[in-house]
Amino acid sequence: MRERVITWLKDNVSDHRLQHILGVEQLCIELAHCHQVDPQKAAQAGLMHDLAKFFPRAKLLEMAKKEMAEIDPVCATNPHLLHADASAMVARDTFNIQDEEILNAIRNHTLGNPQMSDLSCIVFVADALEPNRGQTPELEAMRQVSWQNLYKSVQQTSEYSLKYLIQTHRTIHPRAILTRNWALHLSKQQLSLVNKKP
Repeated sequence: MRERVITWLKDNVSDHRLQHILGVEQLCIELAHCHQVDPQKAAQAGLMHDLAKFFPRAKLLEMAKKEMAEIDPVCATNPHLLHADASAMVARDTFNIQDEEILNAIRNHTLGNPQMSDLSCIVFVADALEPNRGQTPELEAMRQVSWQNLYKSVQQTSEYSLKYLIQTHRTIHPRAILTRNWALHLSKQQLSLVNKKP
């Protein structure tokens, strides 16, 4: 299965993107072992998270219209945001992935989602923190957090993305803010539990 996906990716994404995808796959496996999540599921979600990354805008909109009751206004004007949903469709229809947790992890890797599973959190974080993204002190510090506290890592990853979107004057999808607030709440909860321990 893995080789079949990689062969498909070689025909449908750039070499640079493929290196990113393989970096995400590897980091997903490592984070899954760290946070007691099924590493095979994490590997599959990581490998397939960007299947539709290079699909044209028109194709992304056409695929979304077939599956979604409605396309929200932000995605309608920024169809590249739909590549996560479209990637899950390709994983299901081309590679017969039926596991909803894997499909949701693929769907959630760009904007996140409040209440998302630990598997989704891992793919969301790995997409931003895999080694090919760079070695800046900020990214290195975020990588350290990803091993220690998954929800804190989701919060930091969300804030990192939001900061970039603000600095580059791009539209922010409301779900990105909801994801950040959800992760912030959970990481604060975890911290208070740790502080209460005798």
